[in-house]
Amino acid sequence: MQTIACRYVFLAFTLLAIPLLAIPSFAAEPGPAKPSALKTDAFESIDDLVNEAIEQNKLPGAVVTIGYQGNLVFQRAYGYRQIEPTPVPMTVDTVFDLASLTKPIATATSVMTLIDKGQIDLEDTVSQHLPEFGNHGKEGITIKQLLLHTSGLTPDNAISDYTESPESAIQNVMNLGLNYPTGSKFRYSDVGFIVLGEIVRRKTGMELNAYSQQAIFAPLGMKETSYKPATPLQQRAATTQQRNGHWMQGEVHDPRAYALGGVAGHAGLFSTAADLAVYATAMCNRGSLDDTTIVSKKTFDAMTAAYVVPGDALRGLGWDKQSGYSSNRGKTMTATAFGHGGFTGTAMWIDPELKLFVIFLSNRVHPNGKGSVNALAGEIGTIAADAVTQ
Repeated sequence: MQTIACRYVFLAFTLLAIPLLAIPSFAAEPGPAKPSALKTDAFESIDDLVNEAIEQNKLPGAVVTIGYQGNLVFQRAYGYRQIEPTPVPMTVDTVFDLASLTKPIATATSVMTLIDKGQIDLEDTVSQHLPEFGNHGKEGITIKQLLLHTSGLTPDNAISDYTESPESAIQNVMNLGLNYPTGSKFRYSDVGFIVLGEIVRRKTGMELNAYSQQAIFAPLGMKETSYKPATPLQQRAATTQQRNGHWMQGEVHDPRAYALGGVAGHAGLFSTAADLAVYATAMCNRGSLDDTTIVSKKTFDAMTAAYVVPGDALRGLGWDKQSGYSSNRGKTMTATAFGHGGFTGTAMWIDPELKLFVIFLSNRVHPNGKGSVNALAGEIGTIAADAVTQ
């Protein structure tokens, strides 16, 4: 593995200061003055950072994308999207298992569209929409608390709860008790987002994959973003680890999402750097892109505001702001920045004040689950933010 990493680290694609196709410039809006200059030469240090991490076996490869003021100003592919059983070079159009980036992009954004439509409210109790959830002390949990990870639900329930069928697995989630008193702690919970996904299904009559396609991805033209990617996208996917003797390529890595049929509120979404750049551009512009509005400005502001949660951490609704999970955040990003990471080696941070986004996509779990990229993603985010001057 070390030989492959050292010998074959390479630059697959370079794009500097070139307009991002199909993404218009940001609409002018009242607010902080826009940054007017970008020191693109600072981006060259990213090569050394990523290549060194590959040599240290922290990841087999990555795609790094930086967007600024409606333009894609940096995009490079490094290393390999697969090194076992045979090496396959990383390319900028590689499809990635986004893991927990599913939470804000698919689930929380879907929830916020329902808020815009008046179908739910942040202060609604979950049991108003899922009556079977209201047991074992969970009667008072609100949708907002699920989004902030302060609900009292366990981070993950036993994998044995998922062995019978997706339907019985959801029922097992509904019957869970509290892990801690509601509102007393911030404890990141996959279970909470499984519940949010079920709220979306119950309120829309559509599975989360279908609703998020209809409400978010199709309107934005994100044609390579989906749960359970089709065969052509699977063939372009970065390989993760082995399951039952076969390599997972285009198959969700998370075991609970897999047991739920590949569609879950906490994990299961796949996408490319180009598609995520479209989403990030819309979110840099407070929920809109050209003539397409995903969430209203009021709802966007609520979603990305800084909420103080126990432990003096700052969270958005479905997003991280500044917490113990923020090592993948650029240190010099502004207070408006929000982002998230994913277990497979993904991270995305968006800074509306700077009109900047940084997307880091890797399959750090390939081949043996021992990679580590959060610090690397954070360093790249800091380089990007530092390159912006007022």
